[in-house]
Amino acid sequence: MDNKIWRKKPLEAYEADIKKNELKRVLGKWSLTAIGIGAIIGGGIFVLTGTGAHNHAGPALALSFVVAGVACIFAALCYAEFSSMLPVEGSAYAYAYGTVGEIFAWLIGWGLVLEYAMGAMTVAVSWSRYFTKFIHLIFKIDIPFWLINDPISAANYALEHKIAAPNFALILPAFLIVWIVTAVLVKGIKEAASANNIIVLMKVCAVIFVIIAGAFFINVNNWHPFIPDVTTILVEGKEREAYGWGGIMSGASAIFFAYIGFDAVSTQAGEAINPRKDMPFAIIVSLLVCTVLYILVSLVLTGMINYKDIVGDGLDAPVAYAFEKVNQPWAVFIVTAAATVGLLSVMLVMMLGQSRIFLGMAKDGLLPSFFRSVHPKFRTPWKSNILIGIVVSLVASVTPINILGNMTSFGTLFAFAMVCLAVWLLRIKSPELERTFKVPALPIIAILGILTNIYLIIQLDILAKIGAISWLALGVVVYFVYSKRHSNLEQKNN
Repeated sequence: MDNKIWRKKPLEAYEADIKKNELKRVLGKWSLTAIGIGAIIGGGIFVLTGTGAHNHAGPALALSFVVAGVACIFAALCYAEFSSMLPVEGSAYAYAYGTVGEIFAWLIGWGLVLEYAMGAMTVAVSWSRYFTKFIHLIFKIDIPFWLINDPISAANYALEHKIAAPNFALILPAFLIVWIVTAVLVKGIKEAASANNIIVLMKVCAVIFVIIAGAFFINVNNWHPFIPDVTTILVEGKEREAYGWGGIMSGASAIFFAYIGFDAVSTQAGEAINPRKDMPFAIIVSLLVCTVLYILVSLVLTGMINYKDIVGDGLDAPVAYAFEKVNQPWAVFIVTAAATVGLLSVMLVMMLGQSRIFLGMAKDGLLPSFFRSVHPKFRTPWKSNILIGIVVSLVASVTPINILGNMTSFGTLFAFAMVCLAVWLLRIKSPELERTFKVPALPIIAILGILTNIYLIIQLDILAKIGAISWLALGVVVYFVYSKRHSNLEQKNN
């Protein structure tokens, strides 16, 4: 085997990257925390709670969020230790490059592309659904179904309603909103962070409103049995087992992509004012806050409406649907408006993180210099942002949301497992390195993180696993065809 694929980036090279940083350092610990919360709160609360309860766990969806949260805590602690040592953009990719080796770092980086790009696409589609509902509530306008559905969903809609199938279909709101977010990101991180802080504040207030207002309409009978017996249900025309402890675990896998916000924090090291101190704080705080909110909202939702009755619009906009079912139209308006605005910050952070992953990989020579081009005025990786906008907008406008969400979860879980492994290896090989934050009870935490994340990967839908593994296989080809030969480490040896 070619030992070059296991070469590691010297830690002194990371220090050089930090000194040569071209990005503006404008993010304090609370702005970083807001970025994490902005990414986490969104898809999980406003969208996935419906499918998670109806298709997987029933009222025990709260336990699914606990399982996913615990798996995230193991990874978050490892991310926090790495970010305190290597405060550079690139997230898990950068961490693995200095510890496990180049081929592993490349695969993680390639997996993060899947995580962030698919995550942004998923949220764009989710935003489109709430935006469509919002337009209906305000203006009583119904957008034509072929402009708010992907081709497959539009054909199914036509079949269900016994109307002619359209010759053309796309999710137009998803396409357009991606370009609005792209314009904000090209303009600058300070503007993006300011907008995100405002949106996050509004979104957290809306989530607290849901918890408090929804609590008055809880019917405890909807929680019985809390863990429904295993049964066979019909999901998108296919029979599958749901509920029981297996449903709790599959539910945890299905909603897992909603937890990638703290991972996005670690991509912002180049713009953090004091990354060694503030990033560990932001990673852990954002995860803990959002996990508690997720659990509370899932309990309120399944208490307000029986999980079996979450169908139709309830699967697309479950929180608004729950208030609709208890005859509270004013609350439906508030929730829909909050989700429409709130999902914007999730998309912003996903696309922001994606460009910073590309930037880190391009600086190492593993991607073309195109991806490291920084705008002379805005000091942002503008070319990368525009390319990401093109891909995300096109794919999001024509792809079913369930496929996007499951593939996002695969990329996230894969990256988390690798970070847990990498921090363990680095503690063994280089215990002398300065760590302003250290994972307690290592290697137990790292082992638990690896095992739980791999287990949740196994629980994912087979089509998602096939698609994600195919993506990783393509990444191996790209590595050997381009990245290995153009790596900075390769150039130094020649």
